[in-house]
Amino acid sequence: MDKFSDMELFISIIKNQSLAGAGREMGLSPATVTARLQALENRYGVKLLNRTTRHISLTDSGALYHHACLDIVNSLKETENLLQTGTTEVRGPLKISAPRDIGKQYIAPILAEFSEYYPDVIPYLYLSDDLANLAESGLDFVIRYGELADSTLISRKLAPSRRVLCASPSYLEKNGTPIEPQELTNHSCLAMVRSNEELKTWHFRDDDNHNTLTVVPKRFSDDGEVIRQWALDGAGIALKSILDVQEDINQRRLVTVLDDCMKNFNTQTSSANADLNVIYLSRQYQPKRLRLFLDFLIERFRTRCPVN
Repeated sequence: MDKFSDMELFISIIKNQSLAGAGREMGLSPATVTARLQALENRYGVKLLNRTTRHISLTDSGALYHHACLDIVNSLKETENLLQTGTTEVRGPLKISAPRDIGKQYIAPILAEFSEYYPDVIPYLYLSDDLANLAESGLDFVIRYGELADSTLISRKLAPSRRVLCASPSYLEKNGTPIEPQELTNHSCLAMVRSNEELKTWHFRDDDNHNTLTVVPKRFSDDGEVIRQWALDGAGIALKSILDVQEDINQRRLVTVLDDCMKNFNTQTSSANADLNVIYLSRQYQPKRLRLFLDFLIERFRTRCPVN
């Protein structure tokens, strides 16, 4: 079997997250898929996948090989189309994950506009506040706040942002406005849950002083949009990214508090911001539709994203 066919099979295994699913997609029996995967690992002398009866995951070598396969297969398909038609075809899926707030307010309208220019590109927008394993998810782009921990990925800044504490005017009128971070222990706080972790330890920095405070939230959600709505409803004080609530602040539906302090969910951030980034696999060759969308996305944020 030629190396290119092996690459296509390996891409299918990761996309379907199973050997059986790849076999169905490519018209191969499970035994054939297993045998070809074993032959592939034997050829290079490395383990490419961790496999259990219920789950598969990429090893470090597997992730490297998967990235290379995507580069080569996508590049060849574009070259074939260029030779056959004289143009580089702009069609195919475009898979993006974004937090719910930012996804609905910003990404969905940008995708709708992009689709008007390129109707043969089919967007998939997944709204989630959880962090995805980009190599295994099949996503083209992940949009997230904060600094990038994985050095094997590429991150491009879409917009400057920062964390703010905010609440509705009615909540503050009823419960008072905190002047010091420690006063939050006497308030109803609204906290995120991310990957089953309760983000109730909040960090504050004022000049050279750093304070860590564990709040006692009255409500939790793994959905940032729900947290925002609870704050609008007067349920408590939320720690949000400014981009999510900028329009609410402009319209005085929400008011920020403790503005003199830098605020974050962790102590790893090296600067006083939590910028919005687009993250993608480190590929030398991207399909044209991905290159076009990336440029389109960055330009739209540059022109349409006012932040105070």
